[in-house]
Amino acid sequence: MSPEAGVLVVEDEQDVAEAYATMLRDTYDVTVVNSGEAAIERLDSSVDVVLLDRRLPDISGDEVLERMDKEQLGCRVVMVTAVDPDLDIVEMGFDDYLVKPVPKETITAAVEQMIERNSYHAELQEMIAVATKLATLETKMDIGQLEQSERYETLKSRYDELNQAVDDDADDSYRDATREKIRTLLADL
Repeated sequence: MSPEAGVLVVEDEQDVAEAYATMLRDTYDVTVVNSGEAAIERLDSSVDVVLLDRRLPDISGDEVLERMDKEQLGCRVVMVTAVDPDLDIVEMGFDDYLVKPVPKETITAAVEQMIERNSYHAELQEMIAVATKLATLETKMDIGQLEQSERYETLKSRYDELNQAVDDDADDSYRDATREKIRTLLADL
């Protein structure tokens, strides 16, 4: 973990935003904004991780995420929201999805993981993000409904493609743990 890593907290509830900032300030350079437009204005190459709420007063976190994707800033995004995930998350370009309320340990662990992921090559980053979406959907939605979804099946296929493409010879315990988690989840279907 780099003490210089930048974290942008995008949360309209001031007390929640400050709680996240307090959790992270000893380790990271934390900036808090309370709207989507402020987030877009603040995003630059100094931001390594964004904690992004989906419900914001001006534009949605989903729209902020779309704009970030167009800018290709290379930062990791953790959606931290009260919005339960649905199949709409399949096309979204985030790295992790946490449903509020989120304990301190989960927030800090998510940011640590995102900082670590920044050092991974693009295919491994995408594989882990796709694995996270699969795990999120499988834990929050009815499996029968998922199995009937073409978007879900496409996501599973993309994971399989990425899993094959990632170099098996690399010694990477995080990647291996992620693969094992997905194998277990997929085997339970």
